Amino acid sequence: MSNNNTMLNHSSRRLELLLFYLGTRRRYGINVLKVKEVIPCPPLNQLPAANSNVLGVFNSRGQTIPIIHLAQAIASSHGQMDLETMHKGSIITTEINRSVQGLWISGVDKIVEIEWKDIKPPSQKKGSLHGYVTGITLIDNELVQILDIEKVLAEVLGIHTKNEEIQLDDSVLSKIRGKLILLVDDSTMAVKQTVRALDYLGLNYLVAVDGKQALDMLKNYKDEHPINMIISDIEMPEMDGYTFVMELRKLDKYKDIHVLMHTSLNGQMNMERAIQSGANDVLTKFIPSELADKIVQHLLNKA
Repeated sequence: MSNNNTMLNHSSRRLELLLFYLGTRRRYGINVLKVKEVIPCPPLNQLPAANSNVLGVFNSRGQTIPIIHLAQAIASSHGQMDLETMHKGSIITTEINRSVQGLWISGVDKIVEIEWKDIKPPSQKKGSLHGYVTGITLIDNELVQILDIEKVLAEVLGIHTKNEEIQLDDSVLSKIRGKLILLVDDSTMAVKQTVRALDYLGLNYLVAVDGKQALDMLKNYKDEHPINMIISDIEMPEMDGYTFVMELRKLDKYKDIHVLMHTSLNGQMNMERAIQSGANDVLTKFIPSELADKIVQHLLNKA
């Protein structure tokens, strides 16, 4: 294995988490690659008729950024926040799914580097944070929950995707109808969005919640209905998308299958790393028409 591949293999198995607080001693985490900056909470302007979880907006470098009361949005706290408490907090500005927004937090802890394999899927037991946690891990012998920020944004900012944006002729749809896609994603919100697009295209699909489950599924899969394409997220517990694709390419049966990385992470570095890992293409979430174009382009070329 070359030095470049060795470095890629090592770096792809690790991530940096920014740990922060939401008003209690419990710590939460967010992937550093989603963070633009952390700043003291600035004076906020109120937004008429905004969602109750939006504290206000502020202007940064000519861009109006909404600020989300993260603790309230994930139902870990309730009630109005007074101005003194608000201004003592901090703002994590994030760039996710092609949008920039701020998350109000009570304080920052530190940045830690961990391995993806040390992030485990959340418990399926219903609780106050049920559905808002994509993974859990131990840091300093304490449980840290990694939040599904994409779900928060969709619920609070009303980010909806419209499959009506997909404009395809029936003649095109008839050529791909019934093809089988493997979807690998741990976010329930992302799965719902993608599945709606696949249904619209008339495609069949299998779903795995992380790279490890997908790899196990493929190793045991019988080719009664061949899988025509794989759409995979990058950030997933136990086995991330980079590692999944590298391990996938070691399997003779799937070393040439088309893999589209569909990720909320913006940035050229993530795109380059995905391609180096063995993915064929990369797309930032979530515009249904762009996803449909990528899927149709491959399936028609393969046909």
